[in-house]
Amino acid sequence: MTTQKTIIQIGDEVIELTGEALTAFKAQRAKDQAEAKALQDATDAKVAARESALAKLAALGLTADEIAAL
Repeated sequence: MTTQKTIIQIGDEVIELTGEALTAFKAQRAKDQAEAKALQDATDAKVAARESALAKLAALGLTADEIAAL
């Protein structure tokens, strides 16, 4: 039976993770990745909403200067 292990480096320190430490590391990494994705999705949604609003204002006939003044 082989034990799964992961070696990580933090700064100059190299750490070998096995057992519960490895499980906790993987869980934290998955949580961090999910949070990063949620943050990126929120940022992308804000950018898309702004671009949509600007396009709608331009479609109403507002100039770039008028839109900027808003």
